[in-house]
Amino acid sequence: MIDWTALVVFLLLFGAVTVLGFMAANFQRGDLNVLHEWGLAGQRFGTLITWFLLGGDVYTAYTFIALPALATGLGALAFFPLALISAVTCPLVFVFGPRFWTIAHKRHYITYADFARDRFDSKALELIVAVTGIAGVTLYIALQLVGLQVVIGGLGIGGEGWIGDLPLIIAFAILAAFTFSSGLRAPAAIAVVKDFLIYVTAFAACIVIPIQLGGFGKIFEAVPGQKLLLAAPPSHSTGAYSIYATLALGSALALFLYPHSITGILSASSRDAVRRNAALLPAYSFMLGLLILLGFMALAAGVDRLPQYAEGFKLFKANFAVPALLLHSFPPWFAGIAFAAIGIGALVPAAIMSIAAANLFARNVYREFFYAKATEKEESQMAKWVSLIVKFGALIFILLVPLQYTIQLQLLGGIWIIQTLPAVLIGAYTRWFNDWAQLIGWAAGIVVGTWIAAAMNFSATYPLTIGAWSFPGYIALYTLALNLAVATVLTPLFNAVTAKSTDQTIASDYYA
Repeated sequence: MIDWTALVVFLLLFGAVTVLGFMAANFQRGDLNVLHEWGLAGQRFGTLITWFLLGGDVYTAYTFIALPALATGLGALAFFPLALISAVTCPLVFVFGPRFWTIAHKRHYITYADFARDRFDSKALELIVAVTGIAGVTLYIALQLVGLQVVIGGLGIGGEGWIGDLPLIIAFAILAAFTFSSGLRAPAAIAVVKDFLIYVTAFAACIVIPIQLGGFGKIFEAVPGQKLLLAAPPSHSTGAYSIYATLALGSALALFLYPHSITGILSASSRDAVRRNAALLPAYSFMLGLLILLGFMALAAGVDRLPQYAEGFKLFKANFAVPALLLHSFPPWFAGIAFAAIGIGALVPAAIMSIAAANLFARNVYREFFYAKATEKEESQMAKWVSLIVKFGALIFILLVPLQYTIQLQLLGGIWIIQTLPAVLIGAYTRWFNDWAQLIGWAAGIVVGTWIAAAMNFSATYPLTIGAWSFPGYIALYTLALNLAVATVLTPLFNAVTAKSTDQTIASDYYA
């Protein structure tokens, strides 16, 4: 049943940010027929805009939907993102971000594949870094559209069949249009509105809902005891402890290496803007913790047992927990605001991600391997069309693949992306690894990781057995270790039989 009040509020806010997205083409004017302007906004964003843009990478529609859903099912394990952002991602951005921004600024890089090519003098390495980034980020875009799909269903206008998918297709078309016309300026402008709406929604939910349910004490009493703490590991196994630790570390490394994260860093106006944002980003962890708590609130409210939400849970399973909780706890007008926050939370990261993928293709595939004589305008036009194709591919993916598999396949993105770490993150400090050794290590990580994930029915973890002990952990981190081991063993062998490649960068490129 359609909630007309919530729907009208949602459409008004959604329409407002759509207009803002198109108007953003005039924000900090530049020639949008140049990739540097369309794909990086001319590197003009100061601390404040960069803050909202990087936050757009963290607070996504799927984060708002999936993490609370994970909390309802797995309990305390769902809080691993708090550790990954505060303990790993923020220090990485603080240390590595300014260094990478500096060399990219001096050598006019658009992507991290540009860096891999020059650092190791290898077009092959450039290609695999670019292709890996495009593949991984396309799956990530699909997950944002899943979050948007759940929100539309919560408004009562979704459903099964192509007619039920029509609202999602319309939202996709709007996203594609303003991204094509405004480039990175569009999500940067909308991110400010999106974060404000998310802050309002999260704080309101964490104040109003506990009051309705009798306080946080009552909420935690309603949650099964085994979900409040990580389960004690069985004999000869590290159990949930190693799962939590490896998910936090592996997800943090993958999040940092996604192309859209690098795009956010490179769009900053200075290395100091990057550093200041890294120092401020842990504040996002606090808000993320509040969002995850919504999963426990949904359990305490028992929304999954209420008949008016049965259809939503049938279609979207546990992912419908937050929409149902918001509809149950707030008047329709505020539910519309909250749904708009989540919906806009899909547009911003999806736009950044598609732009990052388009940058990679236009610069490191099209111009490098197909049309070296492309003008700046031709390169920019190619990027714009690829941004549409990537979003269209993600849309087709979620429309054709059953929802449970769409969600599980997010794992593949992390497994693939993390294999670029030797060329990008380690490469920024040393070029000890041979480029051909890196290629083979990358292939080993990709093939083994994909095979294990498929064999485990796309579970995120794998019980690594060493002797009598079992170490359950995140597949991406284990395959990264395999990648590094292969590259380490093969590097001396390749260096002995082949000439060492030439580093196109110089030491002064890395310093302000």
